[in-house]
Amino acid sequence: MTRYDTIGRTYARTRRTDPRVARAIWTAIGDARTVVNVGAGTGSYERGDRRVVAVEPSRTMIGQRARGAAPAVQAWAEALPFADGAFDAALAVLTIHHWRDVEEGLREMQRVARRQVVFMFNHVTSNEFWLVAEYFPEVRALETEKPPAPAAVAALLGGARVEPVAVPADCVDGFGGCFWNRPEQYLDPAVQDGMSSFAQLDAEVRARGTERLRADLESGAWDARHGELRGLAELDLGYRLVVAGVP
Repeated sequence: MTRYDTIGRTYARTRRTDPRVARAIWTAIGDARTVVNVGAGTGSYERGDRRVVAVEPSRTMIGQRARGAAPAVQAWAEALPFADGAFDAALAVLTIHHWRDVEEGLREMQRVARRQVVFMFNHVTSNEFWLVAEYFPEVRALETEKPPAPAAVAALLGGARVEPVAVPADCVDGFGGCFWNRPEQYLDPAVQDGMSSFAQLDAEVRARGTERLRADLESGAWDARHGELRGLAELDLGYRLVVAGVP
């Protein structure tokens, strides 16, 4: 059983493809016609005009993939069941922080594809995000929330480029930083369940942080500290694209 067999049971309810994030990802992928989506989950950021094969270790996540989604193979990033050079590009979206061995997973991406595109977060920046810093500091202790820095991933891929991906004010994906200017959304249990950081927290810790946020919203304390965020169009929260290999 994988972690997502337990925490990913309602994942598809709140995690959807955001078109702005998708544009950045697919611009990085370029004209690749065959793509392996490593740690594919329920299938966000897969395009129907390319030949995509999804790799996902969790049967729970595979079971939530939409009818007509790309075919999915149950396997781990560290042992991709494909021949060398089988794909034009290998994609990994918000997944490497769950891998058992990041270096081995990246080597596998390089083995099976000439281009590698990794969408990830910088945990140093994430730890400073108001949601974590003020309400759920326990997230910082989770091993899954401590991936290598984007620069380190770039180095492991042999000198990849690193591109910032700002989170739009009306982002629809539902990942951890999605609602940076809509704090009320973080009170919703369904929203929390769609974020692996929340899903791994003790129930008492979640409840305590949620009630603290609820009280600050009701009193106006949150807006006194962060209200200017509500008027911004986008924000850099440390999400990065790491792009390597031959276009």
